[in-house]
Amino acid sequence: MQTTRTTPSRLAKRAHYDEVTIHPILDEALFCTVSYTIENQPMAIPTAFARKGDKIYIHGSVGSHFIRTIENGAPVCISVMLTDGLVLAKSAFSHSVNYRSVVIFATAEKVTDETEKMEALALITDHLVPNRWADLRPTTDSEMRKTTVLAFSLAEASAKVRTGGPNDDPEDLTLPTWSGVIPLKTIRLAPVPAEISKAIPLPDYLA
Repeated sequence: MQTTRTTPSRLAKRAHYDEVTIHPILDEALFCTVSYTIENQPMAIPTAFARKGDKIYIHGSVGSHFIRTIENGAPVCISVMLTDGLVLAKSAFSHSVNYRSVVIFATAEKVTDETEKMEALALITDHLVPNRWADLRPTTDSEMRKTTVLAFSLAEASAKVRTGGPNDDPEDLTLPTWSGVIPLKTIRLAPVPAEISKAIPLPDYLA
């Protein structure tokens, strides 16, 4: 949704407010940063998350100062960014980055329904490592009591995207300086087993 808070003050033409743009960025990103204030002190906490429908979920310890601060409705700003390339122009001023980002303004909704809470924990686990949840021992009642799950609406969210090559000034175009894009990509390398797991075959979903 486009609001005063989700409208960029610069390069507003790069902003998007549709689910078709926002949801894939959230689904690809593994971590978000949750920003909030407490007693006029700005705070920002990186954390894992997962999306389902028009909500994202995070989790943390019931004793976490961060979780206890925002679970009762403190306003937060949540951001994610995927970096696709470094854009090298012929001047330092015109260098840029190709990126896809999302910013969300919301307040936390504490998940108290046990079914939704377990589903959210499974979503977060499988978002980081697809199909991992089904391979794990069941979560215990004690672990559930020690864990808080928070949901955030995507009603006030926006994406900002930059693609393409450098935008050099016309007077710089003939300079003998290389310009272009250095693509960046996050990849998963081969899993490294723990010492006690070396004799256990690597699951197909990790291969």
